[in-house]
Amino acid sequence: MDRVRRALVEEADRQGRSLAALSRVIGRNEAYLQQFVKRGTPRRLDDEAVDRLAAFLGIDRALLGGAACDSMIAVRRIDACAAAGPGGLVEDDRAIGEERIDPRVVARLGVTPGALTMIIARGDSMEPLIHDGDALFVDSGDRKLSSRPGLFVLRLDGALLVKRVARIGFELRIASDNPAAPPIAPVRADRAEIIGRVVRLARSLK
Repeated sequence: MDRVRRALVEEADRQGRSLAALSRVIGRNEAYLQQFVKRGTPRRLDDEAVDRLAAFLGIDRALLGGAACDSMIAVRRIDACAAAGPGGLVEDDRAIGEERIDPRVVARLGVTPGALTMIIARGDSMEPLIHDGDALFVDSGDRKLSSRPGLFVLRLDGALLVKRVARIGFELRIASDNPAAPPIAPVRADRAEIIGRVVRLARSLK
């Protein structure tokens, strides 16, 4: 087994992830990475697969056969939960650490690195898109609302929410994806603080 395949297997084992789950991360059938490791097919992972796996596992893409990055970008992890359900009350937003991701991933998102933060979603009102425990990467540099609903984290009456938000005149229309979730009445725009647009999701697969 060559170093790339060995590194993939060892990192998957260390994090308790199956090759089938990691195959789904890169949008392939569940046997894809098993065949890559055991049969040598494909001979190498393409750049997109390397980028996705390296970002998901939090490792240098060079370990998976990609070109090494000069440095990984640090994304602040905020001590707050954006509620995809009843609003989570938050007194302050304290940084409790960081996640490090490939700068090429950030570039593809079109985000200024310093504007990117990560918080955790709680609840089920945004299913099937967002699940309880998903990590939300939020661009705090993009707070512009329009009449077309966008996926934003916002603070409303002291509660932190992740919702579909649109602005119609002086009102915000705030909606959940889950049809079973209670509806939210339109609110005045000055009642809410837009934290930023959700630009990426990360989910742990079990």
